[in-house]
Formats: sequence, structure tokens, C-alpha cells
Amino acid sequence: MRTKLYIEGGGDDRLRRQALREGFRAFFEKAGLEHLPSVVACGSRRHAYDDFRAAIAQPAADFVALLVDSEGPVRATTRWGHLRESDGWERPAGATEKNVHLMVQTMESWFLADRDCLVSYFGQGFRATALPWAQREVEDIAKDDLGRAFNDATYRLRKGRYAKGRDSFELLRQVDAARVIEASPHARQLVETLAQEMRGDHA
Repeated sequence: MRTKLYIEGGGDDRLRRQALREGFRAFFEKAGLEHLPSVVACGSRRHAYDDFRAAIAQPAADFVALLVDSEGPVRATTRWGHLRESDGWERPAGATEKNVHLMVQTMESWFLADRDCLVSYFGQGFRATALPWAQREVEDIAKDDLGRAFNDATYRLRKGRYAKGRDSFELLRQVDAARVIEASPHARQLVETLAQEMRGDHA
């Protein structure tokens, strides 16, 4: 069975969408997936949801899933419940929990799991102490707090402050997937679900 993953990000820029696809491909390779999903960069989170809804409404030839930022703490008992509360999105007919996954609270939360990668990537001028390393659970760090921390950690860099698209997809390509999976239960669930679907193990 082929697997397609509809992901928010990349905007309307062809090169950024390509960078997103390459970043996730590298991440999934390092996560140990034997067969890689087809990554569809959808731009906005609403476009990702709409593209996913159109895909899952088709005859079930492929396994399709949606991946978006949670944009905040996940307090609902289900991922679809969280998106209904946060975005007003209803679970499409035929979709289950395994068809939706969250980056909690943003993709930058994943990067916080790998300090060595961040220090190496940003290099001279990077203020590692500005990031909230002491908070053990990366998924508990508020999106706005993490955004400010990345901004503060990179304001001295010659190339400028941290920027999504320019930096995020390259960091995704370089980050240690094992550290991310260990630090983020939602990232682990994503990888485990993809592995199960590609094996045909639907238990």
C-alpha cells in the first residue's frame, strides 16, 4: 500500500515545498522507515486539511494522513478532538485517529530535542542558553514562548534571526530523529503509524 502524508508548510514557493519534502524524507529515513511516504507539501494548514479531505474521500487505494502543528497544548482526548476545538475541523468520513498527526506544539519543538544539531547548524553567534533546555517535556513548551526563544537565540547571527522555511526544513533534514521520537510522544506515534501501514500491520 502506498502512503501519502499531507503536511502544512512550504507556502506557495516551489523551492520551499521541495525543501520541506526533502527534509521530511531525510527525517523518516533516519527514523528507520523501510519505505518512505509520499510527502505532499500543502502550504497553509487549511489547504493541508482540504487536500487531505479530498484524498481520503477517494477509493481506498492509498493510506493517507494529515500532519499539522497543534499550535498549542493538546488537551483533548483525541487528535481529531483537538483540531475540532482549535480549528473547527470535523473528522472526515472514513478517517480515524491514525489518519491525523500533530507536531506538538510546532515543528520547532522537535528541534529542541537535539541541542547538538542546533549548535552545529547555527554556529558562531548562536545563544544556546536562550532556549528552554531545562524544560524536560518539549511538547509542554508554548508555541509563543518557543518562538521568542528561537528569536533571542539567533539575533546575533550574521545571516539574521531564525526564519521558517529558510532554516526549518534544513534543520529537519539534519536533526537526530531518534532524539525527536524519544522527546515527543506525538512524533513517535506518527513514525509508528507510518511503519505499521507500510508493513500492512493494521492490528
